[in-house]
Amino acid sequence: MPTPKQNPTVLAVIPARGGSKGVPAKNLAPVAGIPLVGRAVRACLGAAGVTDVVVSTDDHAIAAAARSFGAEAVRRPAALAGDTATSESAVLHALDAFEATAGRTADVVLLVQCTSPFLTSAEVAEAVARIAGGEADTAFTAAPSHGFLWKDTADGATGVNHDKAHRPRRQDREPEYLETGSVYAMDAAGFRTHGHRFFGRTAVVVTDPARVLEIDDPHDLARAKALAPLLDEPATPSFADVDAVVLDFDGTQTDDRVHLDAEGREFVSAHRGDGLGIAALRRAGLPVLILSTEQNPVVAARARKLKIPVLHGIDRKDLALKEWCEAESIDPARVLYAGNDVNDLPCFHLVGWPVAVASAHDSVRAAARAVTVTPGGFGAIREIAAWLLGPELNTPTPLPN
Repeated sequence: MPTPKQNPTVLAVIPARGGSKGVPAKNLAPVAGIPLVGRAVRACLGAAGVTDVVVSTDDHAIAAAARSFGAEAVRRPAALAGDTATSESAVLHALDAFEATAGRTADVVLLVQCTSPFLTSAEVAEAVARIAGGEADTAFTAAPSHGFLWKDTADGATGVNHDKAHRPRRQDREPEYLETGSVYAMDAAGFRTHGHRFFGRTAVVVTDPARVLEIDDPHDLARAKALAPLLDEPATPSFADVDAVVLDFDGTQTDDRVHLDAEGREFVSAHRGDGLGIAALRRAGLPVLILSTEQNPVVAARARKLKIPVLHGIDRKDLALKEWCEAESIDPARVLYAGNDVNDLPCFHLVGWPVAVASAHDSVRAAARAVTVTPGGFGAIREIAAWLLGPELNTPTPLPN
């Protein structure tokens, strides 16, 4: 029987190559506004028992993304970054690099795949516990299955896991388990000895079949983006997460309708609650900017009324946003950007907190990290302000030095 480990060092290794034939730059592809590598890092950092997280990569952009989410990055040599390189070789290299740098020996090592976007911290923690607690030498996530498997042969189809002449009911069959490919946990010393992810006693960490999705092609990525609003835990930012708030105008601060008079002059409706929320954000010391593609006097007039700066008539909102962040010395990863339509998507990919209003286009909601309950023009900005400041919109008390 494996021996329980006291206060173990648990190293999670996330292999993330830059090249991908099925989906270009796959490991940086956003799902619900977070790149796949970032989702894997967050699942590991949130898991009880995990002490260290490293991303093994040959790509500078992936390394930067990994660090921005709180992981360390290990530069993978070219010999271990080709299509024929095994995941085990990347884990062993990262394990060596970690122990040489940290001056500590890992007791448990994890192989965590970016391509499983709905991996949870609870599943990672359970895999760790199976090894650290001495229950098993290796563990992996798997989904229960009662499916009838078949094999096509020269003599016709035959049952693989059943007798085709006997069709027992689901409740009369023991479940089998489908390996998900999301996380593997191993006793580190045993992994070094055996060189592969399965040895000794192996435990199954059972996961919800509804969450099982492995991204190998663009269709898988599209499914992940569609499923994220249903499967992800609701998440909204706090005041400590955000250094600035940038707001689209039409459809975000309005209901996206335009009223015209006989002279062709345009009128829009704004929500007083949004103005209250923006004023509270200003009092709290958060820079607020309106960024709009529309060159419309009403946008500038609303900004003057709210006493905040505006950039409007902008063709490339993402470039304008990047330049504004640089001028204000604000890290885009700490910017909340609220929008509603496809011209907001480039900004969504730039910031750390892309937020869609409830009435946003489906593609925008799918790319958002958070979605308001309130539609644009009906107090969505007031709702966002409440996320950051609380329902009474109080300015947070600074922490003592």
